[in-house]
Amino acid sequence: MLTTLKRIVQEVNQIPDLDNALSCVASRVKDALKVDSCSVYLANYEEQNLLLVATDGLAPDAIGHVAIGFSEGLIGLIGQREEPINISDAPAHPRFKHYPEVKEENYHAFLGAPIIHQRRVLGVITLQQRKRRKFSEDEEAFLVTLATQLALEIAHAEARGILTVNDSGTTSHWQKPLRGVPGSTGLAIGIGYIADLKVNLRNHVARRSDDAEGELARFKQAVYQTREQVADLSSRIATSVPDDVQGIFQLYHQLLDANSLGTEVEAKIQQGWDAPSALKLVVDVYVNQFRSMNDPYMQERAIDVEDLANRVLVNLLHSEQDLSKKLASVGESILIAEEVSAPMLAEFPRDKLRGIISMRGSNNSHAAILARAMGLPAVMGLTDVPLSLLEGKEILLDGYSGAVIVAPSESVREEFKQLVAEEQLLSERILKQADLEAVTIDGCDVSLLINAGLSAELENSHMHSGEGVGLYRTEVPFMLRQRFPSEQEQCSLYRSMLKAYPGKEICMRTLDVGGDKPLPYFPINEENPFLGWRGIRLTLDHPEIFLVQVRAMLRANIGYGNLKIMLPMITTVSEVVEAKRLIKQAYYEVADEEKMPEGALLMPKIGVMLEVPSVLYHLPQLAAKVDFFSVGSNDLTQYLLAVDRNNPRVAPLYDSYHPAVLAALNNIVQQANQLNTPVTVCGELAGEPGGAILLLAMGYRSLSMNSHNLLKVKWVIRSVDLSDAKALLAEVLALDEPREVKNRINHYLETIGLGGLVRAGI
Repeated sequence: MLTTLKRIVQEVNQIPDLDNALSCVASRVKDALKVDSCSVYLANYEEQNLLLVATDGLAPDAIGHVAIGFSEGLIGLIGQREEPINISDAPAHPRFKHYPEVKEENYHAFLGAPIIHQRRVLGVITLQQRKRRKFSEDEEAFLVTLATQLALEIAHAEARGILTVNDSGTTSHWQKPLRGVPGSTGLAIGIGYIADLKVNLRNHVARRSDDAEGELARFKQAVYQTREQVADLSSRIATSVPDDVQGIFQLYHQLLDANSLGTEVEAKIQQGWDAPSALKLVVDVYVNQFRSMNDPYMQERAIDVEDLANRVLVNLLHSEQDLSKKLASVGESILIAEEVSAPMLAEFPRDKLRGIISMRGSNNSHAAILARAMGLPAVMGLTDVPLSLLEGKEILLDGYSGAVIVAPSESVREEFKQLVAEEQLLSERILKQADLEAVTIDGCDVSLLINAGLSAELENSHMHSGEGVGLYRTEVPFMLRQRFPSEQEQCSLYRSMLKAYPGKEICMRTLDVGGDKPLPYFPINEENPFLGWRGIRLTLDHPEIFLVQVRAMLRANIGYGNLKIMLPMITTVSEVVEAKRLIKQAYYEVADEEKMPEGALLMPKIGVMLEVPSVLYHLPQLAAKVDFFSVGSNDLTQYLLAVDRNNPRVAPLYDSYHPAVLAALNNIVQQANQLNTPVTVCGELAGEPGGAILLLAMGYRSLSMNSHNLLKVKWVIRSVDLSDAKALLAEVLALDEPREVKNRINHYLETIGLGGLVRAGI
């Protein structure tokens, strides 16, 4: 049965049109299970019904016309219960509803399973039989397994349908948005630019064309180019590889022959597909045939066929305008990638970058943090959207809600432009208060610091508005190099920061790599990197790395005295003891090398990051060893909720407004105050309007954030009364869900005139 299931799924995957794909499912399942009928219904949430879209066994005329309400009949019951229903006599069931149009009077046995993707019912698939009987456990398991496979295909097709643009270049009148995870607030309009798009058949989306003659000529030219390239490759390595390897090139030549792949591709072009799509449809069938063979040698040939097809595809697309030239011509752009990285942002012309879409990642993934630091609107986790469909299209990006509208209508574009204009007015109002003190209406002073290390240009522009650096990410220079930076290189870098702001404390975090921050020259391969070798664990295992970095920091601090050192990922007191021993060793080494008298070299304050739940129950012991605490709310949230913050499948579960996270933060500041240990929050929560209010109410008086958010938070602090904030905190700590917490905070922001900070528009 598993083999049958795989065969059906593979066949369906080759059909780019969803209606035809589901019709194929109905027919293949009916034949495979030898039932009298198989049907598929898709959910329409706007109309609140399930529409019959494919059937083999019910009346064909009913397709596209019979819609069953979410609360009606057995189909609606399956959607409501979100589980399979298996009954021997459907007409006798109290929820059975007769629809004359489908002509199911003679059917009795009924089995239905919901099609669910990420907690959302997308549809229902059913089996029916004339005789009265219960479907077997194997049949039920088959249908449930098939439904899970179909869910992803339907979700992808739904996204493709939203993005479909007709020949005139206009979209449908209703402009349904795509939905991702809000990564960075703000609004943006720009042309989609895909960074580092790999040309291959797997990520190519099939498209139609009405120019068969032109597409045929294009395909033949690409095949000719590929044949020349293969011949050149073959001759270049003829004397240096075995004959069986040379045989692969012979296979390539055979496949390129007009009587092989060529004939089938040309037939697909004549059916109305463009050349790349025709190539994909034909080659996918061959690849799946090879992979399903029992002979390992023949299975390997699937790789050869796919490689050859990708070479043809590259030549097919080569005539299209180079992406860099497109970027120069389109101007304002939305950067799109599977996962946006720091190098991508560094290479992209800043004056043309308006927003970011990252297909992977969540609200607090590294890409989202980068976006917020740069003041760029961002949407993360757009998992069901084929990358290539966004390239070159006009995009409206809403970083507040996570909405993305592609190829908007004129009316939608004008409405969005009005929201952008209102956001600009709000920014101007905030800027007017840049030089004022961060003090609440009732006189509570707050120290606002900057999270630095991502972009010197951006951070320096707002540094005068902050009181120092609460988190300097020293790992970024390590990540941007092809080797470990030398002690002198690090010293120069750290000195430039300490020298630029001699009157302000600069808190430097020791190297914090691993997890979602790998070093290209120091690969770490782990099944669960966030619970693995990262932060202080790595540097204590490599004291040569730790000592060089600390020596560089101490040497850079000579003559300034504004350095603080922070240790990341601390879980035990022993890690602090060992780190302090190494810091002391570095201290004596630098003092000796610099020939400084005893006590002349300043020992900086040493603190720890509170980001692992175990330290919540060990604060008194840690306080006895360090000078200060700094709460890393990003990782603390991740570990408290057991959610990988880079995994889009569980992104909705990652939320720093979870009542448990807020309770933990509240507990930390209360303990820290009792222990007389200074504490700062340097996670992303500190830079959010609602988060800053709650932290202020808890008792935090030092917040560190990305430079772009600093002025917003200052404006918020100057607009709130501490007593009101404490009342709000008491309310939200008693709530059950993060959604309830955020709704209550947003309502409060609306009542004090700050709603424009958490939604589009003033």
